[in-house]
Amino acid sequence: DCQMLLNQLKEITGIQDSAFLHAALKAANGDLMEAVTFLTEEHAQEPAQDTAAAEPSDWEGSAVGRQLPQNVAAALTPNSRDDLHTADAFSPLEPCTAQAAERDAAERPPEGHSAESKNRPKRKRCEVWGENPKQNDWRRVGDWPVGMKNIGNTCWFSAVIQSLFQLPEFRRLVLGYSLPQNVLEGCRSRTGKRNIVFMQELQCLFALMLGTHRKFVDPSAALELLRDAFRSAEEQQQDVSEFTHKLLDWLEDAFQLAVNVRSPGDKSENPMVQLFYGTFLTEGVHEGNPFSKIETFGQYPLQVNGYRNLNECLEGAMVEGEMDEAAASQALKYGRERWFTKLPPVLTFELSRFEFNQSLGQPEKIHTRLEFPQTIYMDRYLYCSKELVQMKREETKRLKEKMDVLQQKLESYMKYGSGPARFPLPDMLQYVLEFIATKPAAQGSGTTLLQAEPGALDGLPEPTGLPGRKDVGTEDGAFFMADPSPQPKASEPLQPSAAPAEAAEHPAPHVVSAEELSLVRTCLQRWRGEIEQDVQDLKDSIARIGLSLEQMYCDPLLQQVPYRLHAVLVHEGQANAGHYWAYIYDQTRNSWLKYNDISVTESSWEELERDSFGGLKNASAYCLMYISDKLSHRVAGEDVGSGVGHFQKEVDALSPELQHYVQEDNWRLEREAEEWEEEQSCKIPQMESSPTSESQDLSSESGPDQSSVCEQCVRSLSSEHALIAKEQTAKAIANTADAYEKNGVEAALCEAFHEEYSRLYLLAKEKPTPQNDARLQHVLIYFLRNNAPQQVVERTLLEQFADKNLSYDERSISIMKVARAKLREIGPDDVDMEEYRRWHQDYSLFRKVSVYLLTGLELYQNGKYQESLTYLVYAYQSNAKLLLKGASRGVDESLIALYRRECLLKLNEVAAALFVSCEEARVAEGVGILNELIIPCMHLMNTFEISREDLDAIELMRNRWCSYLGREDMD
Repeated sequence: DCQMLLNQLKEITGIQDSAFLHAALKAANGDLMEAVTFLTEEHAQEPAQDTAAAEPSDWEGSAVGRQLPQNVAAALTPNSRDDLHTADAFSPLEPCTAQAAERDAAERPPEGHSAESKNRPKRKRCEVWGENPKQNDWRRVGDWPVGMKNIGNTCWFSAVIQSLFQLPEFRRLVLGYSLPQNVLEGCRSRTGKRNIVFMQELQCLFALMLGTHRKFVDPSAALELLRDAFRSAEEQQQDVSEFTHKLLDWLEDAFQLAVNVRSPGDKSENPMVQLFYGTFLTEGVHEGNPFSKIETFGQYPLQVNGYRNLNECLEGAMVEGEMDEAAASQALKYGRERWFTKLPPVLTFELSRFEFNQSLGQPEKIHTRLEFPQTIYMDRYLYCSKELVQMKREETKRLKEKMDVLQQKLESYMKYGSGPARFPLPDMLQYVLEFIATKPAAQGSGTTLLQAEPGALDGLPEPTGLPGRKDVGTEDGAFFMADPSPQPKASEPLQPSAAPAEAAEHPAPHVVSAEELSLVRTCLQRWRGEIEQDVQDLKDSIARIGLSLEQMYCDPLLQQVPYRLHAVLVHEGQANAGHYWAYIYDQTRNSWLKYNDISVTESSWEELERDSFGGLKNASAYCLMYISDKLSHRVAGEDVGSGVGHFQKEVDALSPELQHYVQEDNWRLEREAEEWEEEQSCKIPQMESSPTSESQDLSSESGPDQSSVCEQCVRSLSSEHALIAKEQTAKAIANTADAYEKNGVEAALCEAFHEEYSRLYLLAKEKPTPQNDARLQHVLIYFLRNNAPQQVVERTLLEQFADKNLSYDERSISIMKVARAKLREIGPDDVDMEEYRRWHQDYSLFRKVSVYLLTGLELYQNGKYQESLTYLVYAYQSNAKLLLKGASRGVDESLIALYRRECLLKLNEVAAALFVSCEEARVAEGVGILNELIIPCMHLMNTFEISREDLDAIELMRNRWCSYLGREDMD
């Protein structure tokens, strides 16, 4: 039993350390749910700790909490980069003291409270489902898709079967499968009989998935037939691709029995072959001799390693080797080329994410990131497009070679020098100027090294140290290269800035005359201008080539064969163990659904990307299922036509035997529910006292003071912002693998905190544009851009690492727990929570303004001027409140004003056209638009600070309506 629980824990959490899992089970007294809670999020005492965190009494006894205000700013200043390698340089991330550990142990709730917390709904990285004691949770809601029970390491079966079931064409084929009686009786082979029985069990399973009243179905019968087909199926998880190959083989053989009745041996008539199998042509040269052959494929295998996206994977699979003379004589551009000659309606790509490690003697999973689109155009891989695609490939090769040359030239400017430490050449010229403009200390007490003029963010600590440090190494050199300090423009003369009085001991020339200083400054200005122009020209050329490469295959001639993404099968874990689930697009609901064993939940493309692309954690897509555009439209048309209840229509079309099977199972469900209610009624007398005591316990806990309520509200908003930045935070944690392995979780959090702070600081220095506003990427970019207090910045960033949604793996969980411990050590006296709340509210409003603006622009482009004007007016008014606090608090006001004005003029034209039609209904509609939208908006625009453009627009609209006065041709 213990070994079975350990295996389930490995599958659910992805953690392979048996000793670690055994300790979690022991701490949970053998309770699987409790053990998963320990491993995937913080312990059950979290609610008690969160409540206590708002009480000042707890902070008075916290030595670390008292030291926080004095040490945080200095420790977080990026100038002390080297000091981050020591544990005592970063006070908010110090190891938890023994007293803190004792306090945590004291705050751990008693067993009764722990059990209560366990039953509360919690968001986990991987939902754990068992036999739920509440019978209402057994029942299906309407036509919502059902889940599938995991019968011990069978999540692979659920992922594949759900993906196939949600293909209406496949579902109809399975449910409509039948064989004449003489074929059934004449089947003598063991495999033939097995395939027929499997088809019958699959029909029963599909019928239940259509018509059951249960929330999930039990696939045990179909699974029992599969167990003999795999070795040690009870002990190992099955490979998705291996199972899918076997499944399609069985289905093909089963349908071939039916085809043989009409056309013996003709596989082209087999519906499984027609639905899932295609052909490709291989052309190449072997030992100087050209060859070509046509092959059939079902699941097309693709190597993931070394590629960034699916198209690159396909390109790598279709083209092998460089062109030689023999290949050139056959009009081949490369040594071997593959071209699809026939594509199936369901196109499945098998992503090879495992490789064998020779040194370890075992397989390893490839966790690299691989992006894939929702729609892929297959024209560029078809034989009929060969000539055009070969031209595109040659052009791509030429442009990449040209880009490599330009990149090398650019690097020679940005990494200038002959030693190990190299810097951008324009910055080095600036440093020379600072040196020559520095006066020796002996000439006066107030003379120091002159620094570059500070920028808009001069109130914040700079993320780099001085470039003149003697201990600068290669790593530091790369860091200085990204120095975000504002640099003078090429058109402005280079000037040394005013110097602080405390830095008088920096290197300085012994003697510099005014003539020498003037000459050097003139030369440096001219050289820097030339260099910056060269750098900009290189960047522009690289950008143009990059754009050309991106649009290389956007030719309309290569966008005639689209395939839509239908399902993504995801694997989480390592090569020897893990967990499978599937994302499947629901045509009826126009949304992605996540199928995770018995759980079926609504999802999004963003969640799918996060779980499927890989690179951030140990979960990634393992199999992609695309369907042809024609099949996709046919499915969508059927779903729209059938509307709600389309599953019920399919149930009504089932054979009488299958209908009876579904009805019988639903009857059993009702009997089980009745028995459960009877059991519960017997237990009621034993539980009569518990509600009272429970309510008393809760009432004693529910009475936080006003500051605690305020902090809960702030935590909700800041948690939302942490969730927005979840991927960026996860990437920062992923980059700390070395620090985590060598120095532990404290050092890993310290490194991740500092690197993320530096990265965000650099982004905050960039000026926002309408095309690219970095403030929308991360709340801290907005804070840094607007000179938020350092305490607000530090606490917000620490909360990013304390977000429980980061529970991806053991390292993330450990860092999350340490970050939460640090947050609990920050007292209310250390951070003004009211000010903290206002900053987060401002950022939330800023994001809303951006949403209002983009929605308004989209509606405007689609000609929906009434709806667009409403969004644009709200965007302008909300943005005006932000701009009162600072120019960088909101969006460019002129941009919103421009489209508000243009939209108002368009709407005025619409209203006027309706008015002059002289048709009673249209006239009333035009006057309604005038009264309800146009005039109120004109009042909002006609303020003391109205622009000339808005004033002209208002006068234009007034004149239009006044011109109708006195017209005899109008009623």
